[in-house]
Amino acid sequence: MTPDDLVLTPRGLRFHGRLIPCSIGRGGIRSDKREGDGATPRGVHRIVGMFYRPDRLVPPTDWATPIGHRDLWSDDPGDAYYNHHVRAPYGHSHERLRRADRLYDLVLVTDWNWPRAQPGKGSAIFLHRWRKPGHPTEGCIAFAAADLQWIARRIHVNSRLIVR
Repeated sequence: MTPDDLVLTPRGLRFHGRLIPCSIGRGGIRSDKREGDGATPRGVHRIVGMFYRPDRLVPPTDWATPIGHRDLWSDDPGDAYYNHHVRAPYGHSHERLRRADRLYDLVLVTDWNWPRAQPGKGSAIFLHRWRKPGHPTEGCIAFAAADLQWIARRIHVNSRLIVR
């Protein structure tokens, strides 16, 4: 492990010498992650992208991508672009990246089941803002806004998220 690794522990996420409170998926941590199970997948996942809302935040890094009105994420296992960034209009099941709430104001994208997604294995394991402390996610890892921004300013592409 290196200081640039994000390590999920039972007490929070360890990164750059800090232990950061976080929430995980309602389905717990699983090795056999499936679409819709609400679980956070066990394993070593790389950070492969970052999105942010330019109307709400300044870019935390020079490699962060602004979220536009048409930005979506495909979550349809039958779609050729399953578990990929897509744009509206889009005929398959998807999740909007530009949300009315603040959950996706800043999103770190992992390589879970990406780039060659296997149907049904699960999509979109993001690091994003939490609804409230301790509130479970649909499988992502969520943080207080200030902690997520602190992480985003220090992380780099291909940093590893280690979930044991």
